[in-house]
Amino acid sequence: MFHIYEGFNLVETYHKMRHQRKYHPEDGTKRVIKIALVAFVTLLLWNMPTEWFGIENLTIVQQRVIAIFAFATLMWILEIVSSWATSIAIIVLMLLFCTDSGIAPMVNEEEVGKLLSYKGVMACFADPVIMLFIGGFVLAIAATKTGLDAQLAKVLLKPFGTKSEMVLLGFLLVTGLFSMFVSNTATAAMMLTFLTPVFRQLPPEGKGRIALAMSIPVAANLGGMGTPIGTPPNNIALKYLNDPEGLNMGLGFGQWMMFMFPLVVVLLFISWRLLIKFFPFSQKTVELKIDGGMQKGFHSKVVIFTFILTVVLWLSDRFTGINANTVAMVPFCIFALTGVINKRDLEQINWSVIWMVAGGFALGYGLNASGLAANAVESIPFGEFSPLLILLLGGAICYMLSNFISNSATAALLMPILAVVCGAMGDKLAPIGGTGTVLIGVAIAASSAMILPISTPPNALAFATGYVKQSEMSKIGIIMGVISMVLGFGLVYLMGTLNLI
Repeated sequence: MFHIYEGFNLVETYHKMRHQRKYHPEDGTKRVIKIALVAFVTLLLWNMPTEWFGIENLTIVQQRVIAIFAFATLMWILEIVSSWATSIAIIVLMLLFCTDSGIAPMVNEEEVGKLLSYKGVMACFADPVIMLFIGGFVLAIAATKTGLDAQLAKVLLKPFGTKSEMVLLGFLLVTGLFSMFVSNTATAAMMLTFLTPVFRQLPPEGKGRIALAMSIPVAANLGGMGTPIGTPPNNIALKYLNDPEGLNMGLGFGQWMMFMFPLVVVLLFISWRLLIKFFPFSQKTVELKIDGGMQKGFHSKVVIFTFILTVVLWLSDRFTGINANTVAMVPFCIFALTGVINKRDLEQINWSVIWMVAGGFALGYGLNASGLAANAVESIPFGEFSPLLILLLGGAICYMLSNFISNSATAALLMPILAVVCGAMGDKLAPIGGTGTVLIGVAIAASSAMILPISTPPNALAFATGYVKQSEMSKIGIIMGVISMVLGFGLVYLMGTLNLI
């Protein structure tokens, strides 16, 4: 979705900087070492005697899935190549060595055990949750193309007046609201652009610039919790919660917003007070000027109508019976038929995120369809673990990893494992509200990770403005991360025990 903000030099600069940092010639030796490490671990796990794993009845196919899982984990953590490239490698490795359409000598079912369906692996790219992603991207493209986003920002920020602290609150709330329905990165880029004229009005000796610059990534990260489409970890959690062949909880869009939206609002107000405390304004008033606005014409009317219709359908899914994934195709259809978007606009969809998530889904499919997950659960006494330990451990691991690698990749690794573990524990998770508490808690932990400039793209964009130091970002990131996880875990636990999840 970055391409729809071609005028935002900040986004382009960020991506160039990140690419140069990853693949700088001076880091060639380090890359070779990383590649060697990944190859060694993957081949070791691939060729080890099956009895060494300590999992009963482990088949060769299941062993290969373990090796591919380790490969994916190391590749995502070490960032040797882009996350989406790793996901494609996952799918190809599974197709060639683990499915009924693989390399003939390598997939003799009598020797290697039950094979995966190649159709099942390939279908991960057409998973209904993928359609939810695409629907969200299309809505964002249409909003930007017609100027709806800028117009909404103008209208929504106007009531906050000119008092510096209230302007800060306005940017927090509006950014949080936008990031519930639009890519966090795209939202951050847009809102930081709107802040540029405000920065010019504030004196360099004050800390108001820091507060405003920090408000954008904090609000974008927190706001993503509010809806299933707000951030990829939410989508991934929803997939495993609603999988008809798995947990089949039937958690809807409106149900998610019912308990997550109030949480986001509370967290945004807390972050507002923290930013004011740590970075007080020396200038008490600022004039807010936002360039751009809504285009006039048929297409703009179509976009407004479709936005309203889509949100209403999402919020009323329990009454209409139309799930969020199906609703996401409605704006795509309307915009295509009315000419709001064209084939060139489709190039702006963030396909790298979609491929990355599809690779994570393929991992989950491999774990389940091969029988590996069931064997592992039987071999490891998860049922003896404390339910609270499962929740806290899953959240802590997700939080730590998400600060250093993509939170989408982290969720893609953890969700399928936790879904199986929690499903196997059954009623033993009742004291903490059930499986939904754990998976939604992990999604919250993923959005709470915002300590470093590399933790999330919104953080990197804010850091690129030059107004925020890493130490300042870490201070706010740690405090808000802890607060959001404590309140978030507490909320989902309460909702779970009340049978509202």
